[in-house]
Amino acid sequence: MTTESAFIGLMRAIAFDPASRGLLDDCAVLSIGSEHLILTHDMMAEGVHWLSNADPADVAWKLVASNLSDLAAKGARPLGVLLGFMLGEDPWDRQFADGLKEVLVRFDVPLLGGDTVANRGDKRALGLTAIGLATFVPVPARTGAQIGDLVYVTGTLGDALAGFELIEAGFDEMGILADAYNRPEPRLHEGQLLAPFVHAMMDVSDGLLLDAERLASASKVGIAINLAQIPLSDAYVSYRGDALESRMQAASWGDDYQLLFAIQPEVDVPVTATLIGRVVQGAGLFLFDGDQQLPLPPTLGYQH
Repeated sequence: MTTESAFIGLMRAIAFDPASRGLLDDCAVLSIGSEHLILTHDMMAEGVHWLSNADPADVAWKLVASNLSDLAAKGARPLGVLLGFMLGEDPWDRQFADGLKEVLVRFDVPLLGGDTVANRGDKRALGLTAIGLATFVPVPARTGAQIGDLVYVTGTLGDALAGFELIEAGFDEMGILADAYNRPEPRLHEGQLLAPFVHAMMDVSDGLLLDAERLASASKVGIAINLAQIPLSDAYVSYRGDALESRMQAASWGDDYQLLFAIQPEVDVPVTATLIGRVVQGAGLFLFDGDQQLPLPPTLGYQH
């Protein structure tokens, strides 16, 4: 099977328009006069992004939230979404529609259209295109991190990992950890507040370590992350502890949908966020536990 990075490499050879940002970002930025449209598309597949026994309403929520999270990383205001839906059993489809309405109302985003296809296999795949409007120009990118910047992340990491484990184990009462996995909250407000100040920003979807490495690569710098500083929720620590191994897993699992950003040290950060590292000379990711440098794990995050 072709890897994600290999296929994106093929697509870069034909993505000539400046709006594509060289496919180094999760969004395209299309300039129309003085306005800047932000366009993103994410897919989800059964058995990969959701369990086969998942609540269809939760699947709808996560599909929308993952796309809105990309808009959040651009500081964009959502304008609407287009749905690509694979038809199946009527009860599942109706529950999905109910969940879709719920999440769109929650984030005040209209459904503008889309397309459907019949499902001839045993697994579903769904897609969503989200359209937003930039609230600040230049629109934040992954490519602007500068040596000396501080690196922050919003929220906490690892809750979705813990929630997935509880769901997979069949627990009936899972609370906020399961919610973190099933119904993530895109950081739209925080992204709009940060847009005027950050040098680089992206959302954390495939794991903090992998996404930090991507930001470093796009900006042609090094990023040093201190695992001792990554934010963990009380619920996560209660369930999985805060030993180094647990912190490493929280930083490399994904589905967090927080914002990772690089910003000058003298800037007063306008949102609640945790300082987790610095932009340094070099290339790629450097990992520390306090003052001790650590070898990178074999897998930095989720790779398609």
